[in-house]
Amino acid sequence: MDKVVQFSVFLVNRPGVLSRVFQELGKAKVNITSISMMDTTEHGVLRLVMDDPDGARTVLKQLEVPFSETEVLAVTLPNRPGAVADLCDRLANKHVNIAYLYCTSGAAKGKTKVVIKVPDIKKAVKVLNGSKNTSRDMRTKLRRPSNKRK
Repeated sequence: MDKVVQFSVFLVNRPGVLSRVFQELGKAKVNITSISMMDTTEHGVLRLVMDDPDGARTVLKQLEVPFSETEVLAVTLPNRPGAVADLCDRLANKHVNIAYLYCTSGAAKGKTKVVIKVPDIKKAVKVLNGSKNTSRDMRTKLRRPSNKRK
């Protein structure tokens, strides 16, 4: 799990605007490691985590596009059904809200990386670094038949 800088870039909904951002990041050799895009009627919001935040900042300033920076968590998970559910359970059980999340494709060794925005990163890190038991793990333990005979 890593604390990373996420850029939220606010783009006008017009052909070529998104392409220009990607072209300029590419020219500057800034690699995008996580990406999410959503739109509203007025603009698009491009969320990016990049391997070179300083280089990304420079490119975005040169493009004169409005953007903000936020510290988020990038959590590596096994690429299996229920992995994100387990992550959400662990945080919910300790009353940590997830404002939003999105996944990357293809983290190392067949895993996936989930980018999460939480209001209290320190608490989330403490929870996620703590016990690995999830409510799903507990349900499994409770359903296992006992070998004891009455």
